[in-house]
Amino acid sequence: MKIQSFLLIALCSLAALTASAQTRNDLSIPHLEKHGMATQLIVDGKPFLARAAELNNSSASSLEYMKPLWPKLVAAHLNTVLATVSWELIEPEQGKFDFRLVDGLLKEARANDLHLVILWFASWKNGKSNYQPLWVKTNQEKFPLACSEDGKSMPIMTTLSDANRDADAHAFAALMRHLREVDGKKHTVLMIQVENEVGLLGDTRDYSPVANQAFAGPVPKELMDYLVAHKDTLIPELRDVWATNGFKTSGTWTEVFGPGKPAAMAIPVRTLSPPLTEQEHETGWRNLHWPVDEIFMAWNYARYVGQVAAAGKAEYNLPMFVNAWLQQRDHAWPGTYPSGGPVPQVHDLWRAGAPAIDILAPDLYVPEFEELCGRFTRSGNPLFIPESRAGAQGVANAIWAFGTHDAIGFSPFGIDRFAGSDLELIHAYDVISQIAPLILANQGKGTMTAMLLDNGGASQTVKLGNYNLEARFSARSFGGISNTPPERVAGLFISTGQDDYVIIGRGMNVYFTAATNPSDSVGLAMVEEGVYAGGKWIPGRRLNGDETPEWKALRFRSDTYSIQHVKLYRYH
Repeated sequence: MKIQSFLLIALCSLAALTASAQTRNDLSIPHLEKHGMATQLIVDGKPFLARAAELNNSSASSLEYMKPLWPKLVAAHLNTVLATVSWELIEPEQGKFDFRLVDGLLKEARANDLHLVILWFASWKNGKSNYQPLWVKTNQEKFPLACSEDGKSMPIMTTLSDANRDADAHAFAALMRHLREVDGKKHTVLMIQVENEVGLLGDTRDYSPVANQAFAGPVPKELMDYLVAHKDTLIPELRDVWATNGFKTSGTWTEVFGPGKPAAMAIPVRTLSPPLTEQEHETGWRNLHWPVDEIFMAWNYARYVGQVAAAGKAEYNLPMFVNAWLQQRDHAWPGTYPSGGPVPQVHDLWRAGAPAIDILAPDLYVPEFEELCGRFTRSGNPLFIPESRAGAQGVANAIWAFGTHDAIGFSPFGIDRFAGSDLELIHAYDVISQIAPLILANQGKGTMTAMLLDNGGASQTVKLGNYNLEARFSARSFGGISNTPPERVAGLFISTGQDDYVIIGRGMNVYFTAATNPSDSVGLAMVEEGVYAGGKWIPGRRLNGDETPEWKALRFRSDTYSIQHVKLYRYH
């Protein structure tokens, strides 16, 4: 029996290694690839821009529920749908898998010419454990839970359990193996989100006996080696914590990273001021509080999720990401947002602990959209936004993210609530779909940028190519017709030649000045509105006179996004 068991293990290992080698080396499957300074998602050999939206959490659990929704998703000009696949539904009995829901989603997505991003809801969703099978939930002796400081169990699977991790990884590997078998040639599924908004809610760290033992022990050598090797390029917030405690290269967690939350201190549900001061309320969400607790949790979540992802990649090497429930003004302390999740301050912990994860992604609903995009693109992290708002503000943010940060994709949440009714999303995604080939061709080249304008806010100016471009918010449309403008609009600017630009805009006037030889005046040699069809520019009206304010600016109508092509010239 021992020899037979050994041979069985060896054969399984060989099969997994063979599958892993095949998917790693098969560049025909969806994968990430550098393009200049950008990272692009490559699908069937071509760069892909995800005009995406995410379903509500339970929608994909019923193929009947989804039937009337598919046409609405197509009509919204989506090319990608983010859909949940839950552990409890594919492995209702341990070791027995049911992929009928997965196959049904694939069939309908293909029939509607849509791609999927699969969201693996397993050990955690929004910091809680609700999507694991009943045979896991009811066997806490084998599959233990995290504990709060008072020793009470929390409805959260602990990261400090090999049994928890291995059961999740086994199910995820089975899912990825099935996807390779049924989709490895068709490439309906583009990426995988591993878990959902992980982290500990209700306390700063796990206080279960096994977690307390690990916390009292030394920081793992693997982590210390990573910090030492990357000392000069670490995320500043993490480096400052390490520096404050003397850049120690070994020791316990508190010796290396300082003290944690004071004993018996309660974590409020929301950190509105008080107890925070007004200044702390405005600025504290950018900082780490009791950093050792969050660093400890980030490492352990990263190790757990990273090993689950690695098990899946061994079967089918699709790009994988984790998403973050963000720290924010009224959730500034770890425990009020999930402690240990991939917030910007601990990205290096996730890189060290989860190398199988390709993207650290923000679920981005907070008003500091531009700042958070900047913080999530530090150290070369690609930008993919799996959850955000829709409506006028959402599509403005999406256009800005594509133009400024070479975003791989943007996805408003809960599309089944507003598919067909959100005309802002429909119109904007239509325009983005037209110009997507040009966006993708200019990613990472420094020939593209974007600006956001708020109603009542200041104008914005950027240098692109040989010119400075100034955008001013405008509520006026063509012919002097006034509309009720949105509170936020975006402009996306692509330099297509020395004096040529293609621009997506709405509710703004755009002025040009010479970046070199500033004494030169700049004129509009030609302005066309138009559309792209099949990647080719189809000009409409040639704009002049009243449609180009002061005969020197572009005017974009305020009711919807449109595309203009402009050629400039200089005169003295």
